[in-house]
Amino acid sequence: MAIAYGIMLLVAIVLLVLYCTLIRKKEKWLLVLYSCVCVVNLGYLLLALSKSVEFALIANKIVYFGQIFLLISMYLTIAKLCGFNYTKALPIVLLSIGVVVFAMICTTGYLPWYYSSVSLEYVDGATKLIKEYGPLHIVYLIYVLAYFVMMLATIIWSICAKKAPSSKHAGLLTAVVLCNIAMWIIEKFVEWNFEFLSVSYVLSEGMLFFLYWMMQDYVYKDDVPVPEKTRVVVLDSIPKAEKLERVLQLLPSDKALTPRQMEMLDGLLDGKSNKEIASDLHISENTVKWHLGILYTTLNVSGKDEILMLFK
Repeated sequence: MAIAYGIMLLVAIVLLVLYCTLIRKKEKWLLVLYSCVCVVNLGYLLLALSKSVEFALIANKIVYFGQIFLLISMYLTIAKLCGFNYTKALPIVLLSIGVVVFAMICTTGYLPWYYSSVSLEYVDGATKLIKEYGPLHIVYLIYVLAYFVMMLATIIWSICAKKAPSSKHAGLLTAVVLCNIAMWIIEKFVEWNFEFLSVSYVLSEGMLFFLYWMMQDYVYKDDVPVPEKTRVVVLDSIPKAEKLERVLQLLPSDKALTPRQMEMLDGLLDGKSNKEIASDLHISENTVKWHLGILYTTLNVSGKDEILMLFK
């Protein structure tokens, strides 16, 4: 089993390196998440190699340290991906609570509050920590459950508020959370000789890496800068319907515009930039450019300027 934990640690390190090298725009909480997964798997490996109760308890605290701050970083990462703009005070509050919970766990080995008793058992060449939970263990359970609820609530909010870039992205985030919930529940009620949470965490960061890699070009409505002091008033005597009619006259009789191309055209006629169109439609600017290219080809024009010349 120690070899399996070593493999999980190696995979976690590889994913951390890939994140640092492949993701152009770094998200600090996702970086913390990847680091925490490495810490958790390091703790599991050290625990499996432990030869004494004292060393096993140190390794166990390393696992808890990683798990506590993994939950914080996972929630803040999901909140970012869901377009939820939290206040600067929220991470400070969450970190403060995490420190208190970890301090409670650190009483293990000194006071019977978190673990009332501990012992070692050797299974398949690896050390397993046998523990009896104390009265404060319920606090950690509530802590973990609260984060899972917050994650799911944030994803549901993003769907209802139409902040999620797409239903597929929201579905993948939901799968990440539910996977961890399921594994955590199984770990609590089924006796395993292997900590499958180590695998669950690695799978989760792999899915988040894939999702964040896809979404790094996405923008949200709240990210579009709005001038605070300067007001720009655009005077245009041509009604939008007439503009649309003039543009559609360019369309060959044997062709038609798709709904997405009509959305692109609608944004152009409103004078919006590519970034603003991307924000409105919850797609990347590259996707907007791709659709606009097809639109220009369909209308047989060279670009945006040729369309706007119709209204001069």
